[in-house]
Amino acid sequence: MYRVRRWSVKHARFFERLYEMLEGLLVRLYPLLSAIGLERLEKPTAAVERVIKGFLFDCRMCGQCVLSSTGMSCPMNCPKSLRNGPCGGVRPDGNCEVKPAMRCVWLDAWEGSRRMHGGNAIQEVQLCIDNQLQGRSSWLREVRRRVDQGQGIQEVVT
Repeated sequence: MYRVRRWSVKHARFFERLYEMLEGLLVRLYPLLSAIGLERLEKPTAAVERVIKGFLFDCRMCGQCVLSSTGMSCPMNCPKSLRNGPCGGVRPDGNCEVKPAMRCVWLDAWEGSRRMHGGNAIQEVQLCIDNQLQGRSSWLREVRRRVDQGQGIQEVVT
């Protein structure tokens, strides 16, 4: 998993484009998804998301994904679960103070974010984790957010 996670960070731009395409598809399908019922789709979508993101990014399914802001490096892999940058314990070799064999998740995040089109998003402060969302689909939440904010179907079609 660790090697795949590091590989994913090195290919952050590719995954950013792939996610944009998936999100666009889900936004276009939103009328159908809402007719089926988003609550009904939550468990199967979360299961698919867990497999895909778990394999590629070692995702912890916090329900509030910030991969697009953190260079495809999941901050929940940090042993301290820091969501807004590294702690003061990054070793001189770039490894974690808690898990010395692991490179700091935030060093990977900065590296990956430089490869992405929206590379400045890493500087946005992330909110604390809402543990009630643990295990839920962040894909459905993001699509619902875009549609609710009026960034839905019209923007994707044009």
